[in-house]
Amino acid sequence: MYGLVNKAIQDMVCSRFGEETWKQIKHKAEVDVDVFLSMEGYPDDITHKLVKAASVVLSLSPKQIMQAFGEFWVQYTAQEGYGEMMDMSGDTLPEFLENLDNLHARVGVSFPKLQPPSFECTDMEENSLSLHYRSDREGLTPMVIGLIKGLGTRFDTEVHITQTLNRDEGAEHDEFLVIYKPN
Repeated sequence: MYGLVNKAIQDMVCSRFGEETWKQIKHKAEVDVDVFLSMEGYPDDITHKLVKAASVVLSLSPKQIMQAFGEFWVQYTAQEGYGEMMDMSGDTLPEFLENLDNLHARVGVSFPKLQPPSFECTDMEENSLSLHYRSDREGLTPMVIGLIKGLGTRFDTEVHITQTLNRDEGAEHDEFLVIYKPN
């Protein structure tokens, strides 16, 4: 994964729990990187080690950490220079979700080795949709739930998310029922 992801984890931990906690997590994860470079590629294993160590240090489950990270990621990437790109991807939650693959294609211009997930919206109704999530990576599904919640905040929209298909349980991909209501 690109360093931007690991840097975001570091910034989330430091802003919520302090620098000392981040040092404990890095030590526990046996990650010896002082500064993550946003545009540099790092092995996925580093990210998984950081999440696992954060789970132990913060006494939270890895799923809780990934979900919190997903929520944080929406705000973080907007502040890190991708806000305009995000603005162009939709004015509402369903519009944005429908354009996620296009957003990733545009981000891929800056990150040529990007291996983005794929998102597809189906069964779109006035206040609900089915979101299909496909990724070559494992363990990021809880992050998707956090992302949708973070997008709900971004669009001032109340969201309820239920996972309806789970790749960990043998499904071909993950699927979520997203019920939303603009405030």
